[in-house]
Amino acid sequence: MKKGFYTIMAAQFFSSLADNALLIAAIALLKDLHAPNWMTPLLKLFFVLSYVVLAAFVGAFADSRPKGHVMFVTNSIKVVGCLTMLVGAHPLLAYGIVGFGAAAYSPAKYGILTELLPADRLVAANGWIEGTTVGSIILGTVMGGALISPHIASHILQLHIPKVDTPAEGAMLVIVLMYIVAAIFNLRIPDTGARYPKQEHRPIKLITDFADCFNALWNDKLGQISLAVTTLFWGAGATLQFIVLKWAEVSLGMSLSEAAILQAIIAVGVAVGAILAAARVPLKKSLSVLPVGIMMGVAVMLLAFYSKHLFPVHWGIYFGRMHIPGYLIVAYIFLMIVGGLSGFFVVPMNALLQHRGHVLLSAGHSIAVQNFNENLSVLVMLCLYAVLVWLDVPIQFVIVLFGTFVCLMMYFVMRRHQANQRAFDSVALIGESRH
Repeated sequence: MKKGFYTIMAAQFFSSLADNALLIAAIALLKDLHAPNWMTPLLKLFFVLSYVVLAAFVGAFADSRPKGHVMFVTNSIKVVGCLTMLVGAHPLLAYGIVGFGAAAYSPAKYGILTELLPADRLVAANGWIEGTTVGSIILGTVMGGALISPHIASHILQLHIPKVDTPAEGAMLVIVLMYIVAAIFNLRIPDTGARYPKQEHRPIKLITDFADCFNALWNDKLGQISLAVTTLFWGAGATLQFIVLKWAEVSLGMSLSEAAILQAIIAVGVAVGAILAAARVPLKKSLSVLPVGIMMGVAVMLLAFYSKHLFPVHWGIYFGRMHIPGYLIVAYIFLMIVGGLSGFFVVPMNALLQHRGHVLLSAGHSIAVQNFNENLSVLVMLCLYAVLVWLDVPIQFVIVLFGTFVCLMMYFVMRRHQANQRAFDSVALIGESRH
């Protein structure tokens, strides 16, 4: 990999680290405000709303200047959102500002890969980026849970910093520092030298150009399959974050700071799956991983039938004086498997989609279309989940519905791919320089 690639990874790591810690802190802040339970998944909804609303504009912005500069500016917007939450703005509004920065950050973050690296390195690069992102999810989620825990929060609050009166606010102060570290790495990202035609500034023209890019990817026989899979994956993944937190509370009797560790365990599995995919799945065989998506849906459904009561109270493992209950050990292993299946099938799909997007469109515009679809899926699935929570539907039933939906959607995608295969040679199509 080129030297600049590792700087990009470092910038992505710290920015994502802060994003994930902030989610846990924002959930804790909602609890401090005694907000209703259905408002918790709306945090993510407000975060991803900008990805959908700004999709027609962020691609042009990302292609209008060097990607490192774009990443610095948009990371700074995240800092503003975090500070807004710290000084008393409603968590939904403030997290929405952070989402605004993230929406503009993403096309630059992924678009620079196609500028910096050849097509045959994209699966490996995506494996590293996803592995780094997952590492940041692991540490960020654990860090968020740790920062709101009474032991660590008490040390932060003892500093008597103005506007920092609760564990959630203390956590946000540390998170701002993480965004600043990311900004320093943003400034060190090299200019790849890639330049695009002067970008449009007229809103109507930008929207029509985006619509053309949208149609180009969905009409492409490979683009539509990879786009459908990543759209489903990110919508399902965002919803699964909140499902696991609620499942941990109901089935395992865990607090928010304890349940945050389970998200980190899933992320470990995703990292392992991503690394395996990067090592074993070349771009021309990327579509061979589609059946793994159905396996992931089935695995998620099994969570509905699992609880701490399936194991003897005293069964477990001792590390010195620390006792890890048996039901937690099995839960960790199972969630790691779910994450591993997810990482293994989404990394090749991401690489294929980026390659086809780069061939058909431009780096920034193709990622903007991808973000629009993926985050529209997140919006829809989180809204449905919030409605189910509002209706007090048992979490076990929600999990079964969720897993069934994932399995059915992957089955239809596979049928569509088989139909495309009868008309086109997909392997040859991957190697084309033009569609």
